[in-house]
Amino acid sequence: MIGERIRKLRKSKGYSLSELAEKAGVSKSYLSYLERDLQTNPSLQFLQKISLSLGTDIEYLLDGVSLAEVEKNRNIVDEEWKKLIQKAIREGMTKEDFVKYRDYLQFQKWQMYSQKGSKEEGTSG
Repeated sequence: MIGERIRKLRKSKGYSLSELAEKAGVSKSYLSYLERDLQTNPSLQFLQKISLSLGTDIEYLLDGVSLAEVEKNRNIVDEEWKKLIQKAIREGMTKEDFVKYRDYLQFQKWQMYSQKGSKEEGTSG
């Protein structure tokens, strides 16, 4: 799934496999394995490099839905969210901290589902 999304985005940007690997500073062979689903558990650092190079976010690579799409659908921030955000800011959390933490949580969620799927595939054969 991730590999398929990366391949589609790469092609839509007009990048060859080599060009994207060079632009992102990642291994061309690893990128190729990922696109062909021979490798299915990329690191968060790898996903960050690829998402930046493709002009997307990690959420899109993991879930197929970009953060921008989610934010479009969320026009209302309730009072509880506002209070939590204000508290985090008072405690010194920056936007960059929040983005990194959000990316980490998304990665952990994806990794959990990925491992669960791998275990199910292993027991079905």
